[in-house]
Amino acid sequence: MIALVDCNNFYVSCERVFQPRLEGVPVVVLSNNDGCLISRSDEAKALGFQMGEPYHLARPRLREHNVRVFSSNYPLYGDLSRRVIRVLSEFTPEVDVYSIDESFLNLAGFRYHQPDLAAYAARIRKTVLEHVGIPTCVGVAPTKTLAKMANRLAKKQHERVLTLGTSEQQQAALQATAVADVWGIGRRYGHKLQELGLTTAADLAAMPEGWVRRHLGGVVGVRLWQELHGRPCLDFDPEALEDEPDRPSRRHSVAHTRSFGRPQSAPTVLSEAVASFVARAAEKLRRHGLAAHVLTVLVGTDRHAPTAGPKTYTAVTTLPTATDDTGTLTRAALHRLRQLLRPGTAYHRAGVVLSGLEPAGQAQLGLFTQTPEQLLRNQQLMSRLDALNGRFGKDAVRYAAAGLSNEQWAGRRQLCSPGYTTDWYNLWNIRA
Repeated sequence: MIALVDCNNFYVSCERVFQPRLEGVPVVVLSNNDGCLISRSDEAKALGFQMGEPYHLARPRLREHNVRVFSSNYPLYGDLSRRVIRVLSEFTPEVDVYSIDESFLNLAGFRYHQPDLAAYAARIRKTVLEHVGIPTCVGVAPTKTLAKMANRLAKKQHERVLTLGTSEQQQAALQATAVADVWGIGRRYGHKLQELGLTTAADLAAMPEGWVRRHLGGVVGVRLWQELHGRPCLDFDPEALEDEPDRPSRRHSVAHTRSFGRPQSAPTVLSEAVASFVARAAEKLRRHGLAAHVLTVLVGTDRHAPTAGPKTYTAVTTLPTATDDTGTLTRAALHRLRQLLRPGTAYHRAGVVLSGLEPAGQAQLGLFTQTPEQLLRNQQLMSRLDALNGRFGKDAVRYAAAGLSNEQWAGRRQLCSPGYTTDWYNLWNIRA
């Protein structure tokens, strides 16, 4: 059996941990640069606020309903996510982190010493709430797809826990789930299946395997169909607790992009911003033991401007050797950036994407690339750089190309809460 633990309205719940007076109050959290709504409390959802709704359009209604608004505080959310994962690891040695607010738990064999998995799931939920302060929903089922379905249905129950341990329970869940809501179907296939007369997950599960293979993407669709029948087909990938929930080893690229607090046209400022983004992306590469073959630099103008033409401009570099070295990646990125910039153009956002990922240290050397001795020195330099920043704080040591401050290009975070667990200066002061 597999349990899926999903943190409820996670970003809002993180804000409420340190501000209990927000319980029962409508709350929303904004995206980078205070652009749009990315997390809503149940009270805010009941008022009709939509995921992704632009903040500047929603602002009058937010004020009308006295909704509390917060800028995103990702260091705080990431820290609380790691705390949740550590609590979950007390219940099983195998925790597969799916996202910052969702984790699969492998409960295989637990029926021998925990015959009542519903009670065990309720205990998991209670412990996370007591130890971290984050409310969760827990769905338990034989496969990941069914566990995802059970979790979705658990949100509608008072106990916030649902176990699909019998074929009757699984069939009831299939009938109660729209086919478009099945994990892995997506909007395009959901629309296609509805046109073919399938409205529920039970309808899809009842179709023959050959039909599924023909209409649902071949082998991938058959695996999903098998999961709906309670036969596991998705690998269980235990996650090391110190890793980030969105580790890049699960993806084909690492990206770091940001919108600016105000438009920027000065090449120096844009170069410092891109160099800072490269440093962040390279840190992720090294943290997960990866190296990148391809670097993409992007800059963007105002999406809402009436002028015709592209709003995002990109330049791609294929590196001679896969690398995780910040200096090498920065030089390549700034070279491409200079080719992209147009005099007098105001840019609203920029970023870098590292792709062509492979395990670090396995790249084939070229005739005109660095020698093994030079590569070793670079690796040692990056190791010292990460160690110093880990000890003294992010950007304690940085490349000069990134500048001394991000004040000119930093995004808006005018409504950000304190870093209660991530900043010494924001720790609570308790007077007895």
